[in-house]
Amino acid sequence: MSKLKNWFFGGELWQRNLRILWFGAFMTGIGASIVSPFLSLFIDSLGNFTHKELSFDSGIIFASTYLMTAIVSPFWGKLADQKGRKPMLIRASLGMAITIFLMAFVTSIWQLLVLRMLLGAFSGFTSNSIALMAIITPKEKSGQVLGTLSTGTVAGTLLGPIVGGMIVAHTSYRAAFALTGSIMFLVFLLTVFFVKEKFEPKKKTDILPARDMLKKITSPNIVIGMLFTTMILQLTDKSISPILSLYVRELVSNSQMVTIFSGIVASAPGLVMIFVAPLFGRLGDKIGQYKILFIGISVSLIIYLLLGFTTNIWQVIILRLFIGVSDAALAPSVQIILSRNTPIEATGRIFSYNQTMQSIGAVIGPLAGSAIAASFDYRMVFFFAVICIIFNLINYGTNFKHLKIQN
Repeated sequence: MSKLKNWFFGGELWQRNLRILWFGAFMTGIGASIVSPFLSLFIDSLGNFTHKELSFDSGIIFASTYLMTAIVSPFWGKLADQKGRKPMLIRASLGMAITIFLMAFVTSIWQLLVLRMLLGAFSGFTSNSIALMAIITPKEKSGQVLGTLSTGTVAGTLLGPIVGGMIVAHTSYRAAFALTGSIMFLVFLLTVFFVKEKFEPKKKTDILPARDMLKKITSPNIVIGMLFTTMILQLTDKSISPILSLYVRELVSNSQMVTIFSGIVASAPGLVMIFVAPLFGRLGDKIGQYKILFIGISVSLIIYLLLGFTTNIWQVIILRLFIGVSDAALAPSVQIILSRNTPIEATGRIFSYNQTMQSIGAVIGPLAGSAIAASFDYRMVFFFAVICIIFNLINYGTNFKHLKIQN
């Protein structure tokens, strides 16, 4: 027992926090993903909807969470630079625990919409974990550390849909919400008692205005380019979220297996990413994160194009596994490039801007995906994602020289 305690709490501050925050990110990933792959099916159980109504309502409810996150993230980011990242971690984990648990008791889509909006207002655990680790981690270890931290969320996201699928299949959607809220409360307790941060509170007068802060960034083109990349990544990923389980339902003849296959399809990218992300992190430290970023964008373009031509569930599962390769390259590389081009005193705000761009993409994605699915069919959403990824390639090409020099 003492050896396990020394392993978990031993080492330098950044090493101890990495282990604890990895576990917190893991639990957050489970909590966030237990129900989300089946949310459209849960919405369908709250009333009688036509195909277009279900697609539209699913898109609105998915997008509402990220719309609120986009609105409040700059405020939380400024507060994090003023008060520290640990208070933001506590705020996020407790707020998510309460709102998700209450979703188990909704009886209408309007109640669910309000709670999803509150969930977005309290979000930010992962972004603040990244910001905290980006500050305290030695530069030569940043790729490996942030890559490893990203696997925590991915591992939870991987396990969550599978566990959620089994819970829903044997109990109900509401039981999954209750379990998710309980998991997030455990994350709250771990954060309160075990996460440590050396931070000196700053007065409001000591916080640089946004304009002055941006002047201190040595490579603003890179930061802006990475923020745009983040938005497109979320837009493509979230555009298929409202229709993924509905698309699976089209491909699976056995209705009792829909939630199981939906969980497998949703978690497939994580199965790959959990192993590949740390490898890409270390490789990026050696050959340049900009090269890893290009690999991720290119792979995602090919895979989403192929997904548009799938005709059975096994093709979807296999291609979703390859999405894990692109995800393993994209998310950590963007975060690492941002951390290396951001002054310490502005880290909280820059990563909050990154979360805002994530949220903007996550708002546009579900709405666009739902509109396309309602007007055409589910496969057309994958082709929409391809168009978005092409814009990401253009953005990469525009910033290539700056990224290469910076590396």
